[in-house]
Amino acid sequence: MNSAAAASGRSARFEPRLWLEALAARGGIVLLASSLAVFLTVPLAAILVRALQGRDGGFAGFANFIQYARTPGLADTLFNTLAFAGLTTLVTVPLAFVFAYAMQRSCIPAKALWRGIALIPILAPSLLAALSFLYLFGNQGWLRFMLGWFGLKEIYGLPGMVLSMTFASFPHALMILMAALALADARLYEAADALGTSAARKFFTITLPGAKYGLVSAAMVVFTMAVSEFGVPKVIGGNTNVLAIEVYKQVVGQQNFSLGAVVSIVLLVPALVAFLIDRAMQGRQRAMLSARAVPYSPRPAAWRDRLLLAAVVLMSAAMLLVMGMAVFGSFVSFWPYNLAPTLRHYVYGFAEAGVDLAYRNSLLMAAWCAIAGTAVTFAGAYWLEKTRGADALRPAVRLQALVPMAVPGLVLGIGYILFFNHPDNPLGFLYGTMAILVISTIVHFYSSSHLTAVTALKQLDGEFEAVSASLKVPFYRTFWRVTVPVCLPAVLDIARYYFVNAMTTISCVVFLYSPRTIVASVSILHMDEAGALGAAAALATLIVATSAAVTGLFFLLEGWLVRRTQAWRRAARTT
Repeated sequence: MNSAAAASGRSARFEPRLWLEALAARGGIVLLASSLAVFLTVPLAAILVRALQGRDGGFAGFANFIQYARTPGLADTLFNTLAFAGLTTLVTVPLAFVFAYAMQRSCIPAKALWRGIALIPILAPSLLAALSFLYLFGNQGWLRFMLGWFGLKEIYGLPGMVLSMTFASFPHALMILMAALALADARLYEAADALGTSAARKFFTITLPGAKYGLVSAAMVVFTMAVSEFGVPKVIGGNTNVLAIEVYKQVVGQQNFSLGAVVSIVLLVPALVAFLIDRAMQGRQRAMLSARAVPYSPRPAAWRDRLLLAAVVLMSAAMLLVMGMAVFGSFVSFWPYNLAPTLRHYVYGFAEAGVDLAYRNSLLMAAWCAIAGTAVTFAGAYWLEKTRGADALRPAVRLQALVPMAVPGLVLGIGYILFFNHPDNPLGFLYGTMAILVISTIVHFYSSSHLTAVTALKQLDGEFEAVSASLKVPFYRTFWRVTVPVCLPAVLDIARYYFVNAMTTISCVVFLYSPRTIVASVSILHMDEAGALGAAAALATLIVATSAAVTGLFFLLEGWLVRRTQAWRRAARTT
């Protein structure tokens, strides 16, 4: 009798703690849902509301849409936007596929070197490529004579935009296609060899169909990036107007927020269509390896490997040329008349153009995005995947977490202006501060980080939480001592992703900065507009150097932390 009473007393004693843990789990979901609603859903809804209002704030119905539809240059703007995105996709995806095929399905030497070179553009703002092509093919360009070979008179307009965007989007397509080509069933190739199938037929009947979902995803990613790109058309687009530039003109140039909201919705449509196509194709994707599959390992083939190596070397050389041209231009006294080396552009930028403030702001914003963004993203993914309760909210939160992937940064920036700059908004104090730059950047890049965190968490068996609950271990202790250490590589990847993208982004923050919170990527745009091409190249080079240094530090930190906290991984490899 006494033992039963004691057991009952212990059970009762633990009930408040269990209740608090359940409340914390549900509260986390509610907090995540509320945050995404306030900083994502409501600003996007504000765009739709403003599009239905006149300049005076009164209800105008679809008058703004009708007015914009009657704009004389609308057809040209839409054509230029779709042509820019379509041509960029047609150029980038085949090149990235050849590069990825060489990495995964050939025996070329120095694969790590080529892969590293191909990923360099991730560290640079898209403006850097545009600046480099101005140095190479502009009116005073070093290789301007080559334009005649392709029947071009100048680099300004679609040719320069497509080349610059190809450089900027190449690594994003490459990573998707390398993942698509990483796995294959060797039995299919062995059967084809036994039937005497030619190499070309094996490629078109086995390799290409196996990578079709990756090809579609890569195409949709590149297309969406090009549709929403602002910096490249602004720098090298010349008189070629696109939707991203039109949004900027309406909001900044004419202060017509109603028409700017209309253009934002038009800009959102192609990006949303591309996103839906990508999601539909991913839903149809099936596993490439079954339980009985034999992993494919490429065999040496002299002519294939030589051709692929030549292609990889040419593409790597082109990327190094583009990157190197911007660096070279930043150290040249006066292009192209005085090529003497100088630090004048760096001194001018920091001493006279106020770049030191912009650079410090970029570092501060990137650091906060890496710290706060990683914490919010990983904790949010944990609440979704590893806790129970608030089941009605979870589908909505999962949908909200994927929405930023389909929303161009310019559209999100317009939403933030309309929502946070409203006089009746109690959160209006955030507008023009570093906080809103950090929040908008985290939201802009939230989807990819969230999917990374979810993928890492799904590798953990749910029995960890079940055993912890049965042993009366608080969930936060399990999270800190088990979940975080096991997922540490993914956590550091998310932090590195946030930092680099915060250093290079421009589309989302171009509407939200104030004179005291201007960031380096926006300063590059202003210096280019002022004709200070060398100073713009110097700041772009500085961003690349900073991103590369921080990326290297992250890799070193990851290696040190993995050795200190994840000895079980080494033990697993040696048994």
